[in-house]
Amino acid sequence: MKLLTKEITKKATEQFDKGSDMNQMIVAKYFDKSGDWQWFLMNMEDEDYCWGIVKGFAVEMGSFSLTELEEVYGRRLERDLYFEQVKAKDLWKQLNNGEFV
Repeated sequence: MKLLTKEITKKATEQFDKGSDMNQMIVAKYFDKSGDWQWFLMNMEDEDYCWGIVKGFAVEMGSFSLTELEEVYGRRLERDLYFEQVKAKDLWKQLNNGEFV
């Protein structure tokens, strides 16, 4: 499965200059299908520098590399094909309240 589509890449790179602005959209969700970790893509410069929300042991905001995630997780890493875009601030609130799966 492709982690990035042309549409996701376009939306994420267009938001890159917004940094950690919580009013931007989350454009994709990635997850470890054999674990609980989730990565929500807000913006990106390229596959090696993505910015977003990460839900692992805690909910955090920061950078991650899709290239490194693929190397570590391999076929266990997937993109949620049914994920609907949401504002970062709304997702942040839902994740911290335990409302989002």
